[in-house]
Amino acid sequence: MALGRLFHYAFDAALLSTVVAGVRRSSGFGPRTESIPDDTMRSIADKYFGFGETVFDMLQATVVNSQYFKRDRKP
Repeated sequence: MALGRLFHYAFDAALLSTVVAGVRRSSGFGPRTESIPDDTMRSIADKYFGFGETVFDMLQATVVNSQYFKRDRKP
């Protein structure tokens, strides 16, 4: 029971980090981790958001090479 809850929370955290990475890529706005005063917490936050960037890159590469997605070119 506790292990399932742990996996659920880990998946939710990864999903949130990936969404933040997508927002940063599409709008340019992202979390300002340099305002975190504690060096350890800042490092953890940077690694957390870096993980989201990695997941976003992998998803984007998968979508680009997939036959189920196409690019919409808007004028």
